[in-house]
Amino acid sequence: MVPSRLVLHNGEVYEGLSPAWQHESFFGEVVFTTGMTGYVESLTDPSYAGQILTFTFPLIGNYGVPNNTLWESKKIHARGVVIEELSTFYSHFHAKQSFLDWLREQNVPLICCVDTRALTKSLRIEGVALGAITQKKVLPETFEDPNQLHLVAEVSQPQIQEYGKGKKKIIAVDCGMKENIVRCLMQFPLTIKRVPYNYDYSQEDFDGIFISNGPGDPVMCKETIAILQRAMKKNKPIFGICLGAQLLALSIGAKTCKLPFGHRGQNQPCQELKTGRCWLTSQNHGYAIVESTLPKDWTVTFRHLNDLSVEGIAHTSLPFFAVQFHPEASPGPVDTMYLFEQFYKLL
Repeated sequence: MVPSRLVLHNGEVYEGLSPAWQHESFFGEVVFTTGMTGYVESLTDPSYAGQILTFTFPLIGNYGVPNNTLWESKKIHARGVVIEELSTFYSHFHAKQSFLDWLREQNVPLICCVDTRALTKSLRIEGVALGAITQKKVLPETFEDPNQLHLVAEVSQPQIQEYGKGKKKIIAVDCGMKENIVRCLMQFPLTIKRVPYNYDYSQEDFDGIFISNGPGDPVMCKETIAILQRAMKKNKPIFGICLGAQLLALSIGAKTCKLPFGHRGQNQPCQELKTGRCWLTSQNHGYAIVESTLPKDWTVTFRHLNDLSVEGIAHTSLPFFAVQFHPEASPGPVDTMYLFEQFYKLL
């Protein structure tokens, strides 16, 4: 390990240590997650594309890294990792390699021995910031905002893939889909056609549409929104998760906004407004739906209990609904997996 720094765009600097192989400067949007476990699932979640992920839990790497059958995609999508203490020894029956070896294999930069408590407090007060993991001096003009890029185009699966042989067929739009979403959908007798973000399925025969999670600013997904708008005219059931909720909102004329520091972690409290019941949810998003812009025939179904932001929407009469959190978990609580069954019953 050699001395290194996390430099934020606002001028803040956090000292730490990085592996000696990291000779370059690595840029991204610095965010934090409050999850105590699940670092493998989080880092392989395509929704973290473009971001340098800070883990608030102080010890990372103690249970190693399993083989890729337990990942949420084929690789790490985060641009960098910030932690306080790196566990150099690991123990778990699924573990195949150490956390540090995994990051080097994936060419993902790490900075450890950072005061992540101070960093998280800064991000909560000032909002998420552009940053760099570096051993060099970086100039303000070198910082790149990943939200200005079409990140969904980078992470969406480029080819069509089909699963299952059920009587009901759904189109699953891959905007950076986590693998556990596919596993959850496959629990039902469905034929699932997983398509790229820009694939036009609007004229095809299907029984329902699923819109996945994904990274970045949802307004960048103009093709995805236009296709969805055409497909909605068939009035077939639609279910969206995370970015999928934002894309559904944009397709009906509503607006989205950037949250100051987003919701990332597996302990996010949400209330289901119809029942008053509260759920602990897994979340990973930096944008939210602006409630006041929803059309009159749409209603808010879930609300975040920390900041009262919109966490779910539904049409008042048509079978369209979406949630901002992750009912498929992985990592996190599985309490809201009933939403997949709810979607299946609508088909």
